[in-house]
Amino acid sequence: MASEGEYESILCVKPDVNVYRIPPRASNRGYRAADWKLDAPDWTGRLRVTAKGKVAYIKLEDKISGELFAQAPITEYPGIAMETVSDSSRYFVLRIQDDNGRSAFIGVGFGDRGDSFDFNVALQDHFKWVKQENELSKSSQTADSGPKLDLGFKEGQTITLNIGQGKKRDKPRPQSSGGFGLLPPPPGGKIAPPPPSNHNTEQPSGGAQTGCLLELDSSNSNTVVQSNPSSDLWGDFSSSASSVPPPASHQEPSSGNWVQF
Repeated sequence: MASEGEYESILCVKPDVNVYRIPPRASNRGYRAADWKLDAPDWTGRLRVTAKGKVAYIKLEDKISGELFAQAPITEYPGIAMETVSDSSRYFVLRIQDDNGRSAFIGVGFGDRGDSFDFNVALQDHFKWVKQENELSKSSQTADSGPKLDLGFKEGQTITLNIGQGKKRDKPRPQSSGGFGLLPPPPGGKIAPPPPSNHNTEQPSGGAQTGCLLELDSSNSNTVVQSNPSSDLWGDFSSSASSVPPPASHQEPSSGNWVQF
């Protein structure tokens, strides 16, 4: 049953409910609403479903004063404390109890199917929550009953700590995001500044260009004088020409012309 310290919550309230006296059940085939006097209910009032802890209470109260007519404690659903009839979804059988523990079975019914549906769903949701709470409590008890890990020191057990004797480790040099390492600076001196830009330098004058050309011309002329291409390329022809004697009349004036030139 519910403990005294738990609070009571309201699950469902229906303003119109009919109560019937039902005949005892003759066999195990279940209750039938057709056997009741449906056109002449024995009591009419308000139905309120509350929960205190894991127990639900179906309370039949007066519409005006709220005085309690009867109540049925429900510890499980579906169960013997509340049963459905076999021929309708709007009628149920409740086992009511008084403070002295005496019980009796009565029939209740709703005029609207929506009211009976809400009443049934309120009880289903409550006992679904009860089932989940029972599973959680069982799992926690199973975890507590298992072997616990003992991390304490045994008798005579000691531990040694070496503080400040570790080897120093060189810090790794940061690398660039591109994957290439940065070159270290030169060991001894400062980094030389970059050379000045050539945007403001003056172009050489025409005289300097002429001097460069003359130097090139003189170097080319020296190379021509030093080389002796006639001895290399025309040696065979000059030797053959020298073997043939020139005519006597034209030999002296031709040599004189070459000398003057």
